[in-house]
Amino acid sequence: MTPASSALRVAIIGAGPAGIYAGNILNRLVVEAGHTVAIDLFDSLPAPYGLIRYGVAPDHPRIKGIVKSLQEMLDAGTIRFIGNVTYGTDLNLADLREHYHAVIFATGAILDAPLVIPGIDLPGSFGAADFVSWYDGHPDVSLEWPLDATDVAVIGNGNVALDVARILAKHADDLLTTDIPASVYAGLAGSPVTDVHVFGRRGPSQVKFTPIELRELADIPDVDLVVYAEDFTPDSYSEQLVASNNQVKIMTRTLNGWLTKAPLGASRRLHLHFLHAPVEVYGDGRVEGIRFERTEHTGDGGVRATGQVVDYPVQAVYRAVGYRGSALTEVPFDAVRGVIPNDGGRVLDAAGDAIAGLYATGWIKRGPVGLIGHTKGDALETVTRLVADLPVLVSRATVDQGADMILALLTDRGVEYTTWAGWRALDVHEQLLGSQDLVTPGRERIKVISRAEQVAISRVEALSAL
Repeated sequence: MTPASSALRVAIIGAGPAGIYAGNILNRLVVEAGHTVAIDLFDSLPAPYGLIRYGVAPDHPRIKGIVKSLQEMLDAGTIRFIGNVTYGTDLNLADLREHYHAVIFATGAILDAPLVIPGIDLPGSFGAADFVSWYDGHPDVSLEWPLDATDVAVIGNGNVALDVARILAKHADDLLTTDIPASVYAGLAGSPVTDVHVFGRRGPSQVKFTPIELRELADIPDVDLVVYAEDFTPDSYSEQLVASNNQVKIMTRTLNGWLTKAPLGASRRLHLHFLHAPVEVYGDGRVEGIRFERTEHTGDGGVRATGQVVDYPVQAVYRAVGYRGSALTEVPFDAVRGVIPNDGGRVLDAAGDAIAGLYATGWIKRGPVGLIGHTKGDALETVTRLVADLPVLVSRATVDQGADMILALLTDRGVEYTTWAGWRALDVHEQLLGSQDLVTPGRERIKVISRAEQVAISRVEALSAL
């Protein structure tokens, strides 16, 4: 579908939930304001959905269900998806300024936040984001992952840490019903892992897990869940938190319940440790262990060091201490916070003044916090600012109103862009691969990993859909 020429043309960079929500809300609010709008949604990957496709664990189809809602938004035809286009390489800011009245950056936060301790860069130490990209079949990640450790440490007390630990501890055959590619299955099937340890700096009542993520740990086949009584020290603040927050109450009850359960003799174990602050990753040329200092509650929700040091012999360390945004060419960037500086979504220059026509939404705007509901509210805030700026934006007489000109530019530059129709073709292809799987019949899909293959399948429909 080719959008007609319109009074307002907007480019959105990033086709994850933040970008799609922004486009959907933008179309509604602009139409309500009495204008028409053409929206182009660009992504560096051939397929849409961002971290929903490449950041959610394969054994969590419930969360991936949000794809149905996002698909409906793009099926409506009010947003044009253009994939396999990298901002800063295939298109620059000057190109976007020439063809659009406004640009919304929704590139998210895909890098691992740093953990600054000695030895963190030793071979055998990994960022969780990279591992997640591997097991989710990201096209820009190697097909192979070094899974040669029997004992593994995961640092972090959020859902990503649990995802990483669960995938490491789980037997590969128990993932065959998911969409994992054959290379991921082969890697996990060859893992010699026996013990996965998850470490948090605070106590059991201060974890950042969600109850459903935590409780499902007890249901992993042939994996014993182990917690330690010395990590459950009395604390008045934690008691108040449990009494006032139902989610904390549920998780604390779950964790305390596991204290009384004896191991069943499973072939693998998943250990949850609390009140451990990482001090050093050590080893001679590669990871051989990790050192922690025990912490204790301060009574106000914080913790302090006790001076007690404990070592754990492990051969691999995964840091899951958060995500971080990355800088974009010609766009202001706050290197400390890892975000685009902004005021309610309006991008700010070094002097703190709004840059006309530039906006941000999602994690690149506010940092990697919040759930999908926050993403919707965040997009609404940004788009409301953009709509308020409409009189200034549409007054720009230099914007090229030709909807196909940007595609002609990409073609001239040799960019093999993909379209929404192309994604639907790839979507059908992946589902067909799943239904034809001889090992586990009836799988929903098997992901195509290769970027070249994704583009080839998508490009069959690319030009005919315009």
